[in-house]
Amino acid sequence: EVQLVESGGGLVQAGGSLRLSCAASGFTFDDYAIGWFRQAPGKEREGVSCISSSDGSTYYADSVKGRFTISSDNAKNTVYLQMNSLKPEDTAVYYCAALSGSSCSGDSDYWGQGTQVTVSS
Repeated sequence: EVQLVESGGGLVQAGGSLRLSCAASGFTFDDYAIGWFRQAPGKEREGVSCISSSDGSTYYADSVKGRFTISSDNAKNTVYLQMNSLKPEDTAVYYCAALSGSSCSGDSDYWGQGTQVTVSS
């Protein structure tokens, strides 16, 4: 059974930090890139960050560059998103997804259930 399980969300004050985890199972981890996406109430889902399993290359949305860091522990089939200097506008449900072709431009084959991040001002 394919599973992507996010954890680490919560309530934090502006300027604080959280680390999200995405634990993958049921598929060949190295064959996929893992992306983080978020969706705030009333807004469309947006891509936040991604890491490619093929070459370790990373992608960040402009809104999070310099504040978020994505990393991967291939031995644990887990991808992390370290979020620092959080802002109220980072409030959203965060999802991880497995992207085909180990590319950050690949199709999203699998999705996690999401974890809520709330940043208070």
